[in-house]
Order: sequence, then structure tokens, then C-alpha cells
Amino acid sequence: MKHIKNILAVIGLVVVVGSLIFAVQSAPEDKMEKTEVADVEKNISDGYKISAIEIPEDLNFAGEPVPFEDPEVMERVDREFLVNTYWQSNALLLMKRANKYFPIIEPILAKNGVPDDFKYLAVAESALIDVASPKGAAGMWHFMRATGKEYGLEVNANVDERYHIRKSTQAACDYINKWKKRFGTWTLTAATYNAGPGGVRKYMNIQKVDNYYDLLLGQETGRYVFRILALKEILSNPDKYGFDVEKDDFYKAVPTFTVEIDKPVASWADFAKEYEINYKILKRHNPWLREPHLNNASGKKYVIEIPNKGYYRNTSAGQ
Repeated sequence: MKHIKNILAVIGLVVVVGSLIFAVQSAPEDKMEKTEVADVEKNISDGYKISAIEIPEDLNFAGEPVPFEDPEVMERVDREFLVNTYWQSNALLLMKRANKYFPIIEPILAKNGVPDDFKYLAVAESALIDVASPKGAAGMWHFMRATGKEYGLEVNANVDERYHIRKSTQAACDYINKWKKRFGTWTLTAATYNAGPGGVRKYMNIQKVDNYYDLLLGQETGRYVFRILALKEILSNPDKYGFDVEKDDFYKAVPTFTVEIDKPVASWADFAKEYEINYKILKRHNPWLREPHLNNASGKKYVIEIPNKGYYRNTSAGQ
């Protein structure tokens, strides 16, 4: 009888774990992937307690307060806090990357009068990874090709400055400032970054409201600012949300110096060897270089970042 009870207990545990995993896998959250299932399994095995999250009363985006008196708004905020706090592996990676890239982004935002909170928009867009979306948006700020060109970025087979963190951040500032003048609030401006100004204006005209929190928007744009709010709070206060991280845990930028070129480059691999690095490392610091060579028939000046000596082994030796 005792043996049968043990078997039934094991079966019960399997059913509970299976139910939780199925709930996570079938949930309609954006990007609820296998990593979250692994988090659930680990939480159960470690006896981890999952609890509701207390939302800060002074939550705001760029100084614009969240209208918590609206219960529907409160639920939407709560959803993003829960999703982004308990997807621990993703949140921890975002914290690590932010330490590396925020020091580059922050002064450019400040120089252009763009609120510091917009750095979390880049986190929401790309997770601070230089990747292209299925729709073709590229770089950390996820510019489409045409929009990138419109805001002064060079985009061609050789060079794609959507992947240039400094230049794309400047382009993002130009975009944000332009549409802030048209829409009046930072929250609506952030929404236009996701849905486009035409899409947001269409919803505003149909619904006859001029506040982001009053608009009924599509799923992605409707969650967009709320997700940024959650990311801002969690990344700013990791200890408060259960993340045990030390300063040494974060990723750090490798110091670099710059080299100017105004001629074609037949081989970036050969160019890299001259500085005792390899092609992979050169690309890591200059992801906007898209081909193994540079045509540059016009003689345009480009600035190449090279890591200081001592941060990588001499990878060109013996090649």
C-alpha cells in the first residue's frame, strides 16, 4: 500500500509540473519561449516561491505618470511586471548587456534632450542585440531600411549604420524629437516608434482621444509602453525583484581606439591582422561593416573601432 501511495504521489507531481509547463507554453505572452519553461521547472525543484509583485505607486514614463485609477491599466502594468520579472534568464541577460551599452546610449539621449527612459525602448525593441527582426528592422534601435535612410543612416551592401550604436542612437533621437513635437507626449511618441506615426494617428482619429492610456491599440503596441515601464523598473532595481547580482556579473565594454580610413579596403581580415586581431573581433566592434571588404569608391571617411591591446590574445599569430 505504501508503495502504491508513493507511485501516486510521483504521478501527482508529474501532473502538476506538466500543467505548469503547459500553461507557460500555451500562454499568449509575446516571446514566452522554452527558457521560461526551464525557469518554471527550476523554480519547482528549488522550492522557489512565486508571489504577486508590488507595483511602485510613482511609476512613470519620462515623467508622465501611469493612471493607476484605471483598473484596466493596472492589470496591464501587472502583466508586464509578472512576465518580465519571472522570465529570469532573459531579465538577467538584459541587466548584463545594459551595463555594457547604456553608457554609450545615455549621453547621446541627454545631448539631444531625449528623456533617459528611452534607453529602455531600445531594450524592448532588440534586447540590446544587433539582430534583424522578421520584418527587416535592424540594429539595437530596430530601424527599417527606409526609415534608417530617412534619418541619415547609410544602408547598403557594404555598410549598414543601423548596426552602428552611436549613429543609430542619434537617428533614434531625431525620430523621437520629431514626433514628440507632433504628438505632444512621450508615451504617444514611444507608441509611434512601434506602430508608426500613421498607425497611431489613425487610432486617435477613430477613437477621438489623445492619450496613450485611453487608446485601444493592437496587441503589440498596446503592450509596448507597459513593457518599457516594467523593464525600466526591474533593470533599475534588480535587488527589489529578487535578482542577486554583483557588479562583476555584468558585461563590460572593451576599451577601444579609432582609426580613420577614406579608401577602399580589399580585405577586412587583412586589415584586422595589422592590429593583431581577427575578422570576428573587428566585426564585434564594428557590426555595421556588412561585407568582408569595403568598396568606398567615393572616398568617404569611416571611423573604425579597434580594441586596445591586451584585451584579446594575438589572434592573428600564425595566420
